[in-house]
Amino acid sequence: MHDLGLAAWFGGTLMGAVGLNGAAAKAKDPAERLVLSSQGWAKWAPVQLAAIAVHGIGGLGLIGGNKSRLASQPESRNNTTVKLVLTAAAAGASLYSGLLGRTISKHAAEGADGVTEPSNSSSADLAAAQKKQHILQWVLPALTGALIILGAQQGEQQRPFAGLLKR
Repeated sequence: MHDLGLAAWFGGTLMGAVGLNGAAAKAKDPAERLVLSSQGWAKWAPVQLAAIAVHGIGGLGLIGGNKSRLASQPESRNNTTVKLVLTAAAAGASLYSGLLGRTISKHAAEGADGVTEPSNSSSADLAAAQKKQHILQWVLPALTGALIILGAQQGEQQRPFAGLLKR
């Protein structure tokens, strides 16, 4: 659950930034750019929420199942602490990105140069939301990608290195 939820969360945010926002930005009508992107993200939002929940439930299960290892291995404990902080940051960034997306959707009729690039005629609210979303669309894959790396590192910490050398 932990890995599957994280994979969906990471993949969805990266595909959305590159594929959905990139494709929507190619629409000829400036208003259609924001409408298409907003509709796509709205369809993805329940799946992303489920992915975050599945990841969190799986993470709690891993912590519960590895209590003794976490108690005896400072490296695993440190890794878990960093993962918890990054997970909270990624979840918060996902929520904030959704709120920004709602603002962009409300102003979609104004149009824009791109999904996260305001035009000269964009309202202050739309421009501010787009500028923040421009950053968050890359922060989310970076945070969830870091979680994938930390998960792999934690898996390697379980290997019995001393036993491997004796073979």
